[in-house]
Amino acid sequence: MPKEMKLPELAESVVEGEILKWLVEEGQNVAQDQPVVEVMTDKVTVELPAPFPGRLEKRLVKEGDVVPIHTPIALFAEQGESAAPQADTQPAQAAPDQPEEVALGGEMSATESAVGSNYGTPQTGSKVSFAKPEKPQAAAPAGSPAPSGRVLAVPAARQAAREAGVDLAAVPGSGPNGRVGMDDIRAYLASLSHQPAAPSPSSQAQGGPARPQPAVAYRTPKGYEDREVRQPLHGLRRVIAQQMLTSHLSTVRTLTVAEADLTELVALRARLKPGAAAKGVKLTYLPFIAKAAVSALQRFPHLNSSLDESRNEIVSKSYYNLGVAVDTEAGLLVPVIHDVDRRSILDIAAQIEQLAAKAREGKLSAEESSGSSFSITNMGSAGSLLSFPIINVPDAAILGVHTIVERPVGRQGQVELRSMMYLSLSFDHRLVDGAEGARFLQDIVRLLEDPETLLLEAV
Repeated sequence: MPKEMKLPELAESVVEGEILKWLVEEGQNVAQDQPVVEVMTDKVTVELPAPFPGRLEKRLVKEGDVVPIHTPIALFAEQGESAAPQADTQPAQAAPDQPEEVALGGEMSATESAVGSNYGTPQTGSKVSFAKPEKPQAAAPAGSPAPSGRVLAVPAARQAAREAGVDLAAVPGSGPNGRVGMDDIRAYLASLSHQPAAPSPSSQAQGGPARPQPAVAYRTPKGYEDREVRQPLHGLRRVIAQQMLTSHLSTVRTLTVAEADLTELVALRARLKPGAAAKGVKLTYLPFIAKAAVSALQRFPHLNSSLDESRNEIVSKSYYNLGVAVDTEAGLLVPVIHDVDRRSILDIAAQIEQLAAKAREGKLSAEESSGSSFSITNMGSAGSLLSFPIINVPDAAILGVHTIVERPVGRQGQVELRSMMYLSLSFDHRLVDGAEGARFLQDIVRLLEDPETLLLEAV
């Protein structure tokens, strides 16, 4: 009997993965733990090893397909055995029964493939659940509820419906027992693009406004058909798009802006740069800003929290892990510096340099790209004077750092040429009040304008 290889749970909260590249051809013999397929999730990109030795009889999904976890992606046959004919080679939508744990003894190459996230991923030698084949079930009428009254749906479809503001009960399910899958969600959203938007039953029942429905599909202007090029939204760009949409839909984003006189910081950095260079560290302004941000977070803990909507709880954090946005050729990545409050400015500088290099090489591990409690994005490196940063959910806030500009400023009745910079803070208004966000930002300004106080911060 052929054995199914299913997409495992690669990290907590990961509900689907994109098949990036098959590393083994159909009919090819593979050893146990030999890398078989490269998969990207919203957390990390990994090479999945073969859970057992044998021959890859059939690939059930294509490169570019996005499939839920526990979905069969390949059939394996023991050497010398032929795979039994399959009545249906489409990925199963149903959740598995009791999963069989298979140890991953081989190397799993994990590189970050998305903006920051707060979850881990299996490391070499850990166990990943490959579910046993599920018995076929007769299809049930669309929209059939589970015995508990809850609509049957795979986790990826449930999350997609929640993000799009869709009532799952209105989506016809094509899976076993009427289970709603991702294809059902896509078909339902596509149908909505051809009819007027209407409030969902749940929003009407609560008396609240309906969430926006998907936009009308793009149409090429007549006569310009041969002057456009289309390509699939996949890989890192797809993950970034999903993360940005999640941030937009799941936060109440508010902006506050302050101006900082960094003249003293510019002078201090100039004095410290040679000593840092002698130790092999490139000293930028970002380590000072990171240290100031953590010091302010300790006085304004709401900025260092998250909202767990599934349990209706505010998560307060006593750790300070900073996500630092890095612009790469592949897209925006957010490596995370852990326990910044326990690090010196020189150590922070070294961490930023190392993680940024790994991000650009696509070699970040899951640990190095998860667990942020607050984030910083440096738009100044691109020449930006001011920006409205997108919150790196589930963080409560993100600090935007901009270009330093010399300009005349009034000081004690005199006009002086000073090094000035705008700081912008995007924060979730559900967790942080406007006045608190403004005071937090002013605290950062105070520390940056008197930067030598940062050298006295405990490490």
